[in-house]
Amino acid sequence: MNIQEMMKQAQVMQRKMQEMQDKLSEMEVQGQSGGGMVRVVMTCRGEVRKITIHPEVINPEERETLEDLVKAAVNAAKDNADNMLADETRKMMEELGLPGNMQLPGA
Repeated sequence: MNIQEMMKQAQVMQRKMQEMQDKLSEMEVQGQSGGGMVRVVMTCRGEVRKITIHPEVINPEERETLEDLVKAAVNAAKDNADNMLADETRKMMEELGLPGNMQLPGA
């Protein structure tokens, strides 16, 4: 492969990565805790779009429990977003003819 082909491939990869980032900024994932009593919806870029808390868990005397449930739901949503990012990255790499498990620089 000559240098011009490598540069073209790098440009294609850069464009594909930007397209993937744009797509992920709109894709939503959900995390939940407390058996679904607390739910968080966020984008794959980490923007929290919605938090739903079942009225049963809103008790001022158990504030710490609610805080823990919210934290757990946010972390679950973040894990789901990370998994979606990994899947989309693998698909993009395979489309470019690269191994799906290849580490990108800075990743």
